[in-house]
Amino acid sequence: MLQVLGQASLDSLVQAAVPPAIRLHDPLDLPEPCSENKTLTQMRNMANANRQSRCFIGQGFHECLTPPVIRRNILENPCWYTQYTPYQAEISQGRLEALLNFQTMVSELTGLPVATASLLDEASAAAEAMQLCFRARPRRSHARRFLISHRCHPQILAVVATRARFLGIEAVVCPLSEFHVDDSVFGALVQCPDTDGLVFDVAPLCDGLHQHGANVVVATDPLACIVYEPPGARQADLAVGTTQRLGMGMGLGGPHAAFMAAKDDLKRLLPGRIVGVAKDSSGRPALRLALQTREQHIRRERATSNICTAQVLPAIVASMYAVYHGPSGLHRIAHRIVAQTRWLQAELVLRGCTALDGPVFDTVKVLASSRGDLEVLWQEAQVQGISLRRYSDGSLGISLNETTESEDLQRLLAVLAPSAAGPKTTAPTPVAPQALLRTAPTLTHPVFSLYRSETEMLRYIVMLQKKDLSLADGMIPLGSCTMKLNATAELEPITWSGFANIHPYEPEHNLQGYLRLTSELAQWLAAITGLPGVSLQPNAGSQGEYAGLLTIRSFFAARGETKRDVCLIPSSAHGTNPASANMAGLQVVVVECDSQGNVDLMDLRAKIASCGHRLAAFMITYPSTHGVFEERILEMNDLVHRAGGRVYVDGANMNAMVGLSSPAKIGGDVCHLNLHKTFCIPHGGGGPGMGPICVTQELTPFLPADPNDMDEAGSGFAVVSTRYGSGAILPISHSYISMMGSAGLKEATQVAILNANYVAKRLEAYYPVLYRGIHGYVAHECIIDLSWLKPIGLTVEDVAKRLMDYGFHAPTVSWPVPFTMMIEPTESEGPRELDRFCKAMIGIWQEIQLSVNGRVAATESLLRQSPFTYENVLGNDWPHPFTRTEAALPAPWLRETKYWPPVSRIDNVWGDRNFACVCPPLASYLPESDPG
Repeated sequence: MLQVLGQASLDSLVQAAVPPAIRLHDPLDLPEPCSENKTLTQMRNMANANRQSRCFIGQGFHECLTPPVIRRNILENPCWYTQYTPYQAEISQGRLEALLNFQTMVSELTGLPVATASLLDEASAAAEAMQLCFRARPRRSHARRFLISHRCHPQILAVVATRARFLGIEAVVCPLSEFHVDDSVFGALVQCPDTDGLVFDVAPLCDGLHQHGANVVVATDPLACIVYEPPGARQADLAVGTTQRLGMGMGLGGPHAAFMAAKDDLKRLLPGRIVGVAKDSSGRPALRLALQTREQHIRRERATSNICTAQVLPAIVASMYAVYHGPSGLHRIAHRIVAQTRWLQAELVLRGCTALDGPVFDTVKVLASSRGDLEVLWQEAQVQGISLRRYSDGSLGISLNETTESEDLQRLLAVLAPSAAGPKTTAPTPVAPQALLRTAPTLTHPVFSLYRSETEMLRYIVMLQKKDLSLADGMIPLGSCTMKLNATAELEPITWSGFANIHPYEPEHNLQGYLRLTSELAQWLAAITGLPGVSLQPNAGSQGEYAGLLTIRSFFAARGETKRDVCLIPSSAHGTNPASANMAGLQVVVVECDSQGNVDLMDLRAKIASCGHRLAAFMITYPSTHGVFEERILEMNDLVHRAGGRVYVDGANMNAMVGLSSPAKIGGDVCHLNLHKTFCIPHGGGGPGMGPICVTQELTPFLPADPNDMDEAGSGFAVVSTRYGSGAILPISHSYISMMGSAGLKEATQVAILNANYVAKRLEAYYPVLYRGIHGYVAHECIIDLSWLKPIGLTVEDVAKRLMDYGFHAPTVSWPVPFTMMIEPTESEGPRELDRFCKAMIGIWQEIQLSVNGRVAATESLLRQSPFTYENVLGNDWPHPFTRTEAALPAPWLRETKYWPPVSRIDNVWGDRNFACVCPPLASYLPESDPG
């Protein structure tokens, strides 16, 4: 490969590709690399150092059981966890069906007709709902007040307060009895069951707010919606929550799939992704992401949300949990929890405790005990291996779950109230008012009742798996997405109980393993970036961008420079960049790029001069989004610093920097790292992601705060998630760095650059390569130009769909430049796979020539008709000017390992015109000959 590029070594290639002024001269300050076996031993020691109590803390996180058939065949299966975001829908039908099941489950449980395909976590979902209510105001409304019940979970209060503060929204946190509703209010947020465990009727509140044109958001629990009337039935406009307890361990706070459901007239304002039902070119039902014009990567600086990562893998687990248990199983689990909770509530009172009175679902709040001081009892419970919640007012909380057994209840009573106060020995069971109880059936769609044995369940999972293309099938060469190897040894620990079943708000003496892991990982990320301050809280790259910008804003606010509110962003930037800046309350000013794809320095100087003392940040991706190491990066960042601004480095392309350069070396003040890219956390079909931020020493005091340490109205510190974000997946990146060491990480970066340049060299005779550095080399990805297809009548999409017939996922399409493909092979791929991909692209070029030469019209070409399903190829009708073999087997390797797209090209326009986001009727699940 080096010979093809005319280079003698990896070092000489790097010297030609990476500007000398930004290169590191010393190895990274990291421990010596460990073997896989030693790394796993260290991981076991850390997992064992986390004390696993019987956890009843609640606060949105609960012990649960992951059915083994789901854990083994989805959560631990690379065919599911190495998939990419389903932007190429024809090869994503399996996960799209599972996500459609998720949406249907959420819609039925909440009683609202439209649901998203998951959001990042419950707290940020509540913040997104507040923004949606703000956008939904009548056109001439000036309302800016948002009412929030003080009995929402602390992390919800903290995250929503942060989001409101930087958007100029007045968030009013108070008891429901103090809600003052007038025309200045555009919405309200309540939680039911609330953080104290009580269930109440939200309908009167909804009536009052609707009279003033305001929308109501209800944060709720999916299992509680089985027992009690759901938000939609009580006139709520939106419902949010988390599906963590549906099969995903607590995992130190994540990853978990949050949900949002809404009334139909709000569907086009919903953030994130929605899976919709469409049809393919043969008229068969097909699924794809619907209403894409809402997304941040299209709206950019006009976007109102920066969500680009969902929690797809956890959402699939939750949907399969519902399919596994079915309506009767979930009904049994939910009603068992509420029965145990009511019994415990009554028994505690009978034994002399004071408990918060009222209808409950899973939580009892203990206000006083006949045994004495509650703090002493909390400590005694800890000694006995029981974790209870400590409220800020000194009360104790007990939240039950599906794992709770009768002996657990007896242990709880033994700690809090060992003997009855009176002669009664059986506690009465409080009954909720009939008006609060759910009467409508749940999970009525047949998909939740079809698979009633493990055999059927397993076959359903495998059937969906076969409809998707993942890294287990072949290279996924997506530029700027870094679809690289996720080593089995790195992923093995995440489902161990010592990591998966740990509550994020356990006291620190129970988290010694996690504290060691997070401390070491933070130190290593600081060494890699050259930036000493680290926060692991952001649970997606977009959240990292947002948190980093808020850190800059908080820094300036502390210095009294509150007028610094301009963020300069190159025109080539990721779509999340302007969206994140918008959410952080910054005004986006676009800096143009020159013909070579570099930031135009003249325009940068002019924009800096025009904004003057308002400059807050310059948001730059390095290497550039065009896949090039810009030579004048130090000069650019120096201009920003001299104007008093701070430099934000988008770490999306960190895969080309580790060990060779660093954000600090190029003058960065803040950098977010996509652990799901450079540091090997798998994409999981579109999530989970992880976006920690690293900052300079001066910015370190302004990193995100712990939501449990904030008061109800928030503070000057930003909070974007739970304490540790998605802690359960941090062992992956820790293991990766541990096994690679400094030399291994550097070599990985070198090989990523080698692979990208090798592909560019192999393809340049067929497809023009748009951007290169001054010595003719690209960084870790290359952009090929396909604009020459326009006169022929072909499109970039035609090439993308045809690649499916060769067994490949398409590279990034028409971004950052229209009519191009951005190819990133990563360091994981060897020459054989790279050559296979290049041969596929060359084969498609040869097919294009048939239309170039006028032999085949574009509309009748192999590209325009692609992809081909086995049903197309085996059908009796074949009206095409090419053979079936040319269509389905265009390359020799396909005769041995053919991936068949399950549907042909999808009609997206028809899908948006006939929008549907819940499961289709039963007939689509059954063979046509089925007599049922």
